[in-house]
Amino acid sequence: MKKWLALSMTIALTGVLAGCGGNGEANTEVAGGKAPAAAPIKIVVGTGTQFPNVCFIDENGKLTGYDVELVREIDNRLEDYEFEFQTLEFTNLLLSLETNKIDMVAHEMEKNPEREAKYLFNKEPYSHWKNKVAVAKSNESVQSIDDLKGKKVLTTATSAQAIILEKYNKENDNAIDIVYQNGGANDTVQQVVSGRVEAFLSADFTLPLVDPSGDLKLVGPPLSQSNTLFMFRKDDPEQQKLADRVDEALKEIKADGTLKKLSEQWLGGDYTTSEVQ
Repeated sequence: MKKWLALSMTIALTGVLAGCGGNGEANTEVAGGKAPAAAPIKIVVGTGTQFPNVCFIDENGKLTGYDVELVREIDNRLEDYEFEFQTLEFTNLLLSLETNKIDMVAHEMEKNPEREAKYLFNKEPYSHWKNKVAVAKSNESVQSIDDLKGKKVLTTATSAQAIILEKYNKENDNAIDIVYQNGGANDTVQQVVSGRVEAFLSADFTLPLVDPSGDLKLVGPPLSQSNTLFMFRKDDPEQQKLADRVDEALKEIKADGTLKKLSEQWLGGDYTTSEVQ
């Protein structure tokens, strides 16, 4: 709407100036002296619908959440781009980015060596989290990831948590029974509470979002801590330009306090401080 409004104002101004020039000179000057503004570049942003308070469908059927509203704020500040969302299963986001079906991923994505080798990340983080083991509140037998040996642990394929578990198994003779679920599954908490699985890995600020009743707890030292960033295609000059422009907008959004307000509104606190360099 911001682009269409600007365009309408330009057209209206052109008409006024043309009407004032009795000999047509004003019309010639406006029409021929300056090229019309280029249309904004459309950017398709891939996100999900199953991440409470981050990217989800609310009771009115609207896509919203921390990542979604942040992208909308970026859109408001970058006149040369126009962002639109495409919702996908989490497990399809990276493949869709690789195959040019989307141009950017917004889903609290962590940067790790495996992803960094294949994808481009912007530089300015917009949240920070620590991954720990999540178990039932009554569970006293699990105090660290080592206590999960021989037990079922739930995760989503291609997630940062899955990568942590897979790396642990590689170093410990497949000691953990990793159970993969579809990215759209929303019964993670119930699976732990019912005993079907022992645990899953969770970021510190996301556990209250997926477990509002407080049936679970986080245990042990952090298994990883990471900034979250947007993801783009690697080795693509246009994608690099987009990532740089997104960083410019993010710096403004941080500086004027908007990012902190969004974090407090959607995540329940200020999780925007970058602790990982």
